[in-house]
Amino acid sequence: MTAQQFEGERRPVPRSAFIAVAISLGLNGFIMASWVSRIPATRDRLAADPRTIGLVLLMSGLGAIVAMPLAGRIAARIGSGPVLAASATAGSILLIGSALTPTAVTTGGLLILMGAALGTFDVCASIQGSYLDRSAGRDYMPRYHACWSLGAILGAGVGALAAAGDLSLATHFSMVALFITAAALITATRWYLDDRPVREPTLTDGVAIPRARMLTKRLLLIGLLVLLSMLLEGAAADWLALYLHDFRNQTQSLAALGYATFALAVTLTRLGGTTVIDRLGRAQAIRLAGLFAALGITITLLAPAFLGSLIGVALWGMGLALVFPAGMSAAGERRGHSAAAIAYVATVGYGGFLVGPPLIGLIAQTTGLANALWVLLPLALSMTLLAPVIAPSHHEVDSPID
Repeated sequence: MTAQQFEGERRPVPRSAFIAVAISLGLNGFIMASWVSRIPATRDRLAADPRTIGLVLLMSGLGAIVAMPLAGRIAARIGSGPVLAASATAGSILLIGSALTPTAVTTGGLLILMGAALGTFDVCASIQGSYLDRSAGRDYMPRYHACWSLGAILGAGVGALAAAGDLSLATHFSMVALFITAAALITATRWYLDDRPVREPTLTDGVAIPRARMLTKRLLLIGLLVLLSMLLEGAAADWLALYLHDFRNQTQSLAALGYATFALAVTLTRLGGTTVIDRLGRAQAIRLAGLFAALGITITLLAPAFLGSLIGVALWGMGLALVFPAGMSAAGERRGHSAAAIAYVATVGYGGFLVGPPLIGLIAQTTGLANALWVLLPLALSMTLLAPVIAPSHHEVDSPID
């Protein structure tokens, strides 16, 4: 299929293309979880203290934030498939390198590059998914991102087995790298469609047509909505287990069950997300999502029993599950700038995921963790107010931001 700019028409899309995006995001989740699952071994190998390992881990996020906007621009020029293939290969090679670096400093430097590669990988899969969704006229993005979660679960499971079998980091990561590289190359080169936008004419009757700018008021608000959801998700990832252990007096194993419940709720909700959006509409689905998240946070913090807290955690995860993929879908509707818009929203969302946990930590330093988590409630309710900006728009009419 030749590159076409979507302007509201629907076109037949091969089923293999949808499957290819799902596989790509699953591979991205797999390689990310492979690295995360072996952090204890990496810490031991580097003999790093908690402060040092924390700074090292931050580097991958910074690399992703820097690379994502650039990834969108490159994908718009040459297509998401070639960029995804290159970034997946680079990320795999860098994963092996992370098992061989001699110091925490060199590991941190390498993780900047690995984060950039894997962030690019993620963005390119979402760009292709958005293109397919616009062509088909349906929001399959939640299902694609559910596959990221499934890939992460599988990657973490393989990592746990590798650690239990005392498999060296170099061996484990080399096996993962070979698998990811081969699968990504096959997927991107055989099944990805050409999603480059057709260049719009620059002259009409000899008069220059001003090129629309990428950022609009709508896109900025979509970015804010995704930022809030990822801030809430980052807070859950980093603080739920500690809250359940310290304030609900649960053992470490039961406290870990809290985030497992959250992650499972996110995955299952995304698997059914396309059907929910079809029936309710994207804006109404996200409005309800904000209410679910707010209710879940409230129950988590107020429920008198551990089971009640788990119910709250599940509602919290369900409420956040659709916001990021819906944001990707809405950003992809930015006419003539879909790739750059998706990269922008992904970057903002990733920033929220990184900023959320430290923000809660700073507040908790003064008020205590249980009180600090209440800050999340108004953020969840704010998502319901922003929900209308995510309604489908095939022809953006927002004024550009100067």
